[in-house]
Amino acid sequence: EVQLVESGGGSVQPGGSLRLSCKVSGYRYGIYCMGWFRQAPGKELEGIAQIDNRHSTNYADSVKGRFTISQDRDKKMSYLQMNSLTPEDTAMYYCAAGGSGYCLGRASGDFEHWGQGTQVSVSS
Repeated sequence: EVQLVESGGGSVQPGGSLRLSCKVSGYRYGIYCMGWFRQAPGKELEGIAQIDNRHSTNYADSVKGRFTISQDRDKKMSYLQMNSLTPEDTAMYYCAAGGSGYCLGRASGDFEHWGQGTQVSVSS
């Protein structure tokens, strides 16, 4: 059974930073694509970053220049470094893993496996 477990969420003041981690277990074959999504109360799920097996990355405009996605394939970990956080970044953050196919800009419905989410709250 494939499992994804996020960690690293919490509360932070505007301008602060957080680093989210996602541990993948039970994946039988190489993970092709990792993604991070978020969902704020009353809003749709938003894809914010993806990274493929060649470490190519893609970001939503809302986080570009502030967030960085990375991965350690040996450890089966994905990370989301979030800097210059604003209250608009407050949301539940989810990591997702997907097999072959496209990766950059991959839609949420095309990811096969999801974590349970970790809450990020930004307020003064």
